[in-house]
Amino acid sequence: MFRKLAITTATALALGTGAALAAGGGGHVTDYSFSFEGPFGTFDQNQLQRGLQVYTEVCAACHGMTLVPIRSLTDEDGPGLTDDEVRAYIEMNYIEVYDEDLQDWRPATPNDHFPEGSYEGAPDLSVMAKARAGFHGPYGLGLNQLFNGIGGPEYMASYLVNYTGEEQELYGTYLYGNTTFEGGWTQMAPPLWDGMVEYADGAPNDMESLAVDVSAFLMWAAEPHMMDRKQMGFTAVLLLGLLSVLLYLTNKRLWAPVKARAKGKQPAE
Repeated sequence: MFRKLAITTATALALGTGAALAAGGGGHVTDYSFSFEGPFGTFDQNQLQRGLQVYTEVCAACHGMTLVPIRSLTDEDGPGLTDDEVRAYIEMNYIEVYDEDLQDWRPATPNDHFPEGSYEGAPDLSVMAKARAGFHGPYGLGLNQLFNGIGGPEYMASYLVNYTGEEQELYGTYLYGNTTFEGGWTQMAPPLWDGMVEYADGAPNDMESLAVDVSAFLMWAAEPHMMDRKQMGFTAVLLLGLLSVLLYLTNKRLWAPVKARAKGKQPAE
């Protein structure tokens, strides 16, 4: 019976996978390797700083990050800027916020959040890495999510580089071909090209490298406490393992006299 159940389950998984592919469940997503993946992965501070530069010079023109405090750029598990560097970043980029009390715009301070985007309809990037699922398993099963994770950074990096160069106008709206975006067409024009951002550390600045760096930064923006969460989870697993051993030894010690008496009462053969 178990053999029949296993065969039935395998058949269902195969059919489900075929149905998902036939239905076009999501566009093409490349499984990029990020340093923060896995239970012991950590953010690459240099990569986050490069990603911040790409966000500032390219993405911030349209998109905002209203859930991210500017002071969090000093986090040790994040970009790791100094307080002076954060203030200089604000001044160099003329970051302003609207003060409800003053009813006017004023220069931002480190305690303020990143401002909203200037382009109407452009999504906020604070949670984009968590909102997007990059890996699609068979419908209703989510097997790829189990083995590969949600894949938000991979989705964003793939989205940024997988423009086809095709364009079309539909009801007065220009659309651009993109093999990652579902449906194959997106309203956002290609934002990146090779060498458009010059890195101070001399890191590669081809289009794919820029896309991976900014995707890593946006993952940090969506999950700034990822390292703390991983450490807490690892500690919890260790404590649960220790507790399991103690419970086993305690149970064995408590029941040992009972089992000995029961064994002594057994009739001799």
